[in-house]
Amino acid sequence: MELTKEQIFGSYMAWKLKEKTWVISFMNGTEYMYLLEGDERALLVDTGYGAGNLRAFVETLTDKPIVVANTHFHPDHAAGNGEFAQVYVSDGWRIDAPSVEGDAVPFDLTKLPHPDYEKLEVKDCTIELGNRTIEVTGAAPAHCNSTLFFLDRKYRLFLCGDDLESAQVLMFDNSGNPDAPYDVRERLDNLLANTVRMKELSDAYDFLLPNHNGTPISKEYVDDFIGLVDHIYAGTAVIEDQLNHPYIEMSPKAPSLCRVRYRGASIFIEKEQVLSVYGK
Repeated sequence: MELTKEQIFGSYMAWKLKEKTWVISFMNGTEYMYLLEGDERALLVDTGYGAGNLRAFVETLTDKPIVVANTHFHPDHAAGNGEFAQVYVSDGWRIDAPSVEGDAVPFDLTKLPHPDYEKLEVKDCTIELGNRTIEVTGAAPAHCNSTLFFLDRKYRLFLCGDDLESAQVLMFDNSGNPDAPYDVRERLDNLLANTVRMKELSDAYDFLLPNHNGTPISKEYVDDFIGLVDHIYAGTAVIEDQLNHPYIEMSPKAPSLCRVRYRGASIFIEKEQVLSVYGK
């Protein structure tokens, strides 16, 4: 039986990670959104592909008013924003906006209840949920141009988007924007700066909550990603031509990509670009 687009992109499952804290999985369990509930409001972090049925699902988990934010402005994280009237986004959303347009999204987003939803640009702020404060921090452009991190000190969780995960981080340009700025050394330096920032905050959280490839994960991955950047510059990180990732192997960019590893950390990146800084 052939699955419909709604069954592929809009079938959700949720489980409690902690009290008042849900993981919402979709895409056959390979991707996650998060719902953090306070005494007065609940924060939904990310909105999926825009199938149009996420809000109804979230309302089965909480009866609190829903506040919405994006970890970053990519189609699998922000295409469903139009189910809500307002969404907190990074001020870099405009650069990555083409990735949430056209063929990148399998649904007509103009049919969502709020296709012209208000984008509330933030960089460093707090979101008050009622006896639960979420600290929002803007990240330097690494995986993309529009990442926000979310620190929940009360429940000791750090939501890191796609900038750190247990399998690999995409470090090639994925904005869909031909005018997007991209310099490989700057991106690697930013990845290092972001992970060093996670390390500095590590006493405030017990686990990292990425959006793909397993959650929660150990904060020990932070040290591995710091080491990965250092070992790229030292010329001792492992470069692999075999990607071993079906989705990335289908990308038109696949022939130009490689995987670079150090311990538990790895990235996908343009091989020619990473070689330009490898060992330098």
